[in-house]
Amino acid sequence: MATEFLIVTNGFRGTWPAVEFGAALAGAMKIKCTLLGAIESFDSETTDDHHPLEDVFAQAVELFQKLGVEYALDVRNGPAEKIVPEFANQDDLITVIGPLGRPAFRRWLTGRSIRLLMEQIRNPILYVPEANLPVTKILVTVGGLGYAKDAESIAVQIARAVAAEVTILYVIPPTDLDYPSARNVQKHVENLAETDTLPGRSLRNALEIARGAGLKASIKVRQGILSKRS
Repeated sequence: MATEFLIVTNGFRGTWPAVEFGAALAGAMKIKCTLLGAIESFDSETTDDHHPLEDVFAQAVELFQKLGVEYALDVRNGPAEKIVPEFANQDDLITVIGPLGRPAFRRWLTGRSIRLLMEQIRNPILYVPEANLPVTKILVTVGGLGYAKDAESIAVQIARAVAAEVTILYVIPPTDLDYPSARNVQKHVENLAETDTLPGRSLRNALEIARGAGLKASIKVRQGILSKRS
């Protein structure tokens, strides 16, 4: 179980939903959080006598205190893409981060910040472009790979804390290969969880974990591309 949330902001107003969401989860799960502020020299909103981090930190402290969250504050100089992985990989943390307000040209040139951070951070990441609170439903995708089990574990921790309903999703990807295991999965879209296939076993295991934690849980199986809305 993660011991702490690392909430990230560079002062950009689009990072506030991540602060709000991280604080809400930290309060519900009784987990400490650290608010990490990145002072970036290329921040267009910075003035000589005032940095937008000050406003975000002031609001965050008020929110932490209101929710009874144990918190710490840390400020580092440098781009978030550099300082966040250095911080996030030190301990057993869940990093909570939102859009950093990068210009479109920079995103085109170097890629989206969240992609770069995902490549560098070993621990779990919650990307929060919008804070939809309270959390009442959690969608967990499974596929039989090792990292999916970590996602299931974290989802169950959060769901227990906020009394959320869990939906376990498996997406059958399109394939041009004709081999027995693929045909078996394709034939059992309606009852995949009852089969002895790898996806079927993963679905049953995830469902048992969720229900064993006292959660209301269900399974959904879809066909298509994982990134599309299901």
